[in-house]
Amino acid sequence: MIMENYFPPVTVYWRPGCPYCVMLRDELDQADVSYESINIWEIPGAGVKVRSITGGNETVPTVTIGDIGLVNPSAKRVISLIAREPTIS
Repeated sequence: MIMENYFPPVTVYWRPGCPYCVMLRDELDQADVSYESINIWEIPGAGVKVRSITGGNETVPTVTIGDIGLVNPSAKRVISLIAREPTIS
């Protein structure tokens, strides 16, 4: 059996009109980072998830990497965490 390294899923929670969200997603795209993009105003429960990570407000971008939650991280921080958080499957 071959064991492959894979990285925890990355999710970017965002909302329209947020320049920080645009910047983060653009930088992740340029770095070829695969992530799920969730608009907190359109996806039921997304705002609740963000509030659970941020301590009660809807600060975006909020990013999850597996079980890790980050509030308004830089793309560099996200990429750094992905690079050192491989999971064995």
